[in-house]
Amino acid sequence: MFSRHALLLTAAAVVALAGCGSQQVAAAPATRSPAVAAKQSPALTITDPWVKTAKKGMSAAFGTLVNNTDAEVTVVSGASPLSPKIELHEVVQSGGKMIMRPKEGGFVIPAHGTHELRPGGDHIMLMSVAQEVLPGAKIPFTLTVKGGEPLEFTAIGKDFAGGKEDYQPGMGHK
Repeated sequence: MFSRHALLLTAAAVVALAGCGSQQVAAAPATRSPAVAAKQSPALTITDPWVKTAKKGMSAAFGTLVNNTDAEVTVVSGASPLSPKIELHEVVQSGGKMIMRPKEGGFVIPAHGTHELRPGGDHIMLMSVAQEVLPGAKIPFTLTVKGGEPLEFTAIGKDFAGGKEDYQPGMGHK
């Protein structure tokens, strides 16, 4: 039979080891082989995702797409419960003015590269926003990746008044 002191020491050791185990999992990417790391790292991630606040109509989502693979990755579509229709858009110059239009072929992220989604540039366009987007709102998204796993993320509602982007009908939107 174990004494009470031995049982307490054993329990403390188990708790300490469990704590170390969880820390080791967080540090594991530095010690795993490249083949194992590649299998466990998602092919595509997004950093700092956010959605422009809006009362109704249109809005847009932004962030930086990060490709963690050795091959280019193409995002071909998006979905969110916030909007029944989502398009991948670009802003280009046409006829002497800047216009938004659907991005032919989607967003291509180079191998081990990034693709910035920003106001005045490429973005995820939300048409007919179903509810008001307030600052701090958490909006779920799913991006469809050509030949790959979808990217699911949550974007945060943010006020933005830069440039002349209001993402409303009649703004040169094609």
